[in-house]
Amino acid sequence: MNEPMPIPALLTGLQLTDSAFPSGYYTLSHGLEGFQQARAVTPRSLPALLHDLLRHSAGPSDATALALTHRAVTAEDWAQVVAVERRLHATKLGREARQAAVRTGRQLLDLADEVYATPQIERYRTLYRDGAVRGCQPVVAGVVHAGNGLTTRQAVTCELFAFAASFVGAALRLRLTDHRRAQVVLHGAAPVIEEAVAAALDRELADLGGCVPLADVMAGRHERAEARLFAS
Repeated sequence: MNEPMPIPALLTGLQLTDSAFPSGYYTLSHGLEGFQQARAVTPRSLPALLHDLLRHSAGPSDATALALTHRAVTAEDWAQVVAVERRLHATKLGREARQAAVRTGRQLLDLADEVYATPQIERYRTLYRDGAVRGCQPVVAGVVHAGNGLTTRQAVTCELFAFAASFVGAALRLRLTDHRRAQVVLHGAAPVIEEAVAAALDRELADLGGCVPLADVMAGRHERAEARLFAS
């Protein structure tokens, strides 16, 4: 039988996935605005798009990087942390995706140092000051979660839920759903999140990287759009 999550760790996970946590996620649509601009998503197809991004983008990319980082931090293998971040950054082909990962990661790193101030965060900040890492959000999140006592599975679950909640929040602002339907979509993603978590935990460094060519195309169009509500 699994041990229950300690209350302090649970509270940290809840805090970091709360939409009020100022990590910069509210500026991102995770590609959704590009799909909307191209009229390639509707309220009816919104859940399927979220599921595909969880399975083939966020799961293989950010969630896998987070899992690998968490394990490396727990093992005090900081060379592995650096390797994970370098590969993650290299696999983000679009400019918006790279910039979003670094911008939100640096914001999280700065705030986490003030809020949590764990030895793991300070060790990562040293690597950042030395130029060894860029501050990509999934890696920073892995460091923060490991330092606050969440297991790897719990940390990955928290972050994939945060991704889904942010995506649904963007759909609300883009008028692709309403508040009631948004909760149905978010709850409906639970089995897919569970699937994506399990897959992320099984991947090695060489397997890190999502593959959603259509999303890359939409992101490229979004970069050149005359008007944008979101940064990605």
